[in-house]
Amino acid sequence: MAAAGVVGFKAFLSPSGVPEFPRVSRADLAAAGPALQRIGLPLLVHAEEPAVLDDITRDLSADPRLYSTWLATRPPSAEMQAMAALVTFARTHGVHVHVVHLAAGDLWQVVRDARAQGWSVSAETCPHYLTFAAEEIPDGATEFKCAPPIRDASHREGLWDGLRAGAIHLIASDHSPCPPALKLRERGDFMQAWGGIASLELSLAAVWTGAHARGAAPHDVVRWMSTMPARLAGLRKRKGVIAPGYDADLVVWDPDTSVVVDAAHLHQRHPVTPYAGRTLRGRVHRTYVSGHLAFHDGRFGDPRGETLLRTMASDDELG
Repeated sequence: MAAAGVVGFKAFLSPSGVPEFPRVSRADLAAAGPALQRIGLPLLVHAEEPAVLDDITRDLSADPRLYSTWLATRPPSAEMQAMAALVTFARTHGVHVHVVHLAAGDLWQVVRDARAQGWSVSAETCPHYLTFAAEEIPDGATEFKCAPPIRDASHREGLWDGLRAGAIHLIASDHSPCPPALKLRERGDFMQAWGGIASLELSLAAVWTGAHARGAAPHDVVRWMSTMPARLAGLRKRKGVIAPGYDADLVVWDPDTSVVVDAAHLHQRHPVTPYAGRTLRGRVHRTYVSGHLAFHDGRFGDPRGETLLRTMASDDELG
């Protein structure tokens, strides 16, 4: 797979919720470590410690309609314990470990400290963790369910701190759409509903809304959402910047226009979104993919695409 150009390998420490994608054990990671070190590709990990989650869920008897019930099943300690184990793994095997969808707002300090000691550890967070806060989520509103869960406002602000400090390296959509029926909105059962948020279409506006409010600039968003993802994927010589010789992937964007999200006007197949009714800043007018007009004021043009294969292998492309 590495020789064929895959950009990295993904693993869940806790159950993924999809039977055909089971979690990996410590023994699995130890067995994979030497091969990952040899080929130089990153290991991307959903980092929640399963023992913590199992202990809490086993004793749970609270109302499944309460958001607080779901939140209590995935505490920050599960992320903390998993992160500590992954730092040890990176140090032991000389492997680049990238933690996906970080939700706990203080764990960027662990990443910063690990990198200061020379270990190849990086992290990303997602638009929904940077936008929403647990105390604002209504009970029964299962469109907000994801894992790790959206935490309280202090965690949200901590994630912004990590981005500004450069210890959270990038923002990824973690795009996870599903048919409305799987969200169980009528029942409002957080424990049984599908976990995931469709974020791809609204990512830029959601991130820019929060970034602008906190004094960040467009070039910060470009770094978090374009430059650093391209580096992680080993595509730094093709993607992520506007420069001669790079693919002409361009967005014509008005950063000052505000738009109220109407789920019925989204282009995703299933218009289920926690952003419905929310005012977001910034509007995309055109999108070019390798120089071809793919999107123009709500209409799709010539969406040519290609399989993106890694062009280089390195222990840590993020610098």
